[in-house]
Amino acid sequence: MPDVYLGELEQIVLLAVLRLGDQAYAVPILDQIERQAGRRVARGALYTALDRLESKGCLRSRLGEPLAERGGRARRYFTVTPSAVRALRESRLALQRLWNGLESIL
Repeated sequence: MPDVYLGELEQIVLLAVLRLGDQAYAVPILDQIERQAGRRVARGALYTALDRLESKGCLRSRLGEPLAERGGRARRYFTVTPSAVRALRESRLALQRLWNGLESIL
């Protein structure tokens, strides 16, 4: 059993953050999810998921420098933690076990 259970949106958000590396903040995360998963996520839903993932210990965040184009507000950048990487691997393996043997049906 995994230490951390991840829902589908949480997995998608973590994978998008991993893909973005040092440039993982809200707008590119939303773009990445739409481009890679074909799924539109409301900004509020993303922020809720990001906060939940941070409280689960799956993400860390830091504020960047204040930006003039954002009215002096800073961007919040996210990094995936090692426990989240383990949880993603466990989730992937569980899904692969469930898919195995169903190739003729699906």
